This record gives sequence, structure tokens and C-alpha cells, in this order.
Amino acid sequence: MQSERIKKARLRRKYRARKRIFGSTERPRLSVFRTSRHIYVQIIDDYAGVTLASASTQSKSLRPEIVKSGNITAAGVVGRAIAKQALGVGIQRVSFDRNRYQYHGRVKALADAAREAGLVF
Repeated sequence: MQSERIKKARLRRKYRARKRIFGSTERPRLSVFRTSRHIYVQIIDDYAGVTLASASTQSKSLRPEIVKSGNITAAGVVGRAIAKQALGVGIQRVSFDRNRYQYHGRVKALADAAREAGLVF
């Protein structure tokens, strides 16, 4: 019974964060998902239903740069990688979707690294 309550609370937080965020063609959504071991990020065009770019701590191209995948430095590496991919595709402006997670720690490190690498949000 308690696990159902926890799942519903997570969904409420997710919907509250996503209420006003919608990715368009000119400003797609940068969505973050994290676990205790990894962090994943996608740039999504919600109108077309297409993922335009993605990066994670499990990406083979990022493996040499990441020593431990569940920390702030790894999130920074992923943030720089997604910004590089987005700029390569021609995306400069995105809407940041923190996806029920508080904006601190790894989520904040990822956002700051993406901003430093050239993304605007």
C-alpha cells in the first residue's frame, strides 16, 4: 500500500514540473532522468514526438571521461556532451525539464555544464 502512495507522489511531482513545459520545433525540451548510478538526458521535440539528441553516463563515447557515473562530475560531462550534440544538430535554445527532481546536485551540475557549453535555457 505504501509503495502505491509513493508512486502517486512521484507522478504528482512529475506532472507539477511538466505542467508548463512543452518542447516545440524551435525550442525543444531537455529532459533529465537520473538513478542512483546514472544520469540520462534527451532533447525532445514534443510536436513531432522525436528525440533529437541524447547522452548518458552509459554512452560509450563518454566512458573514458567518467570515473564514477553517479556523481556531480559525471553529470557535468553529460551536460557538456548534450550541449555539443545539440549545437551540432542546430539547436541553441531548449526548455529545461527537471522531471520531478529538485534543482540541485547532479541535476544542477548538468544544467550548468550545458549552459557553459552554449545551450540557452
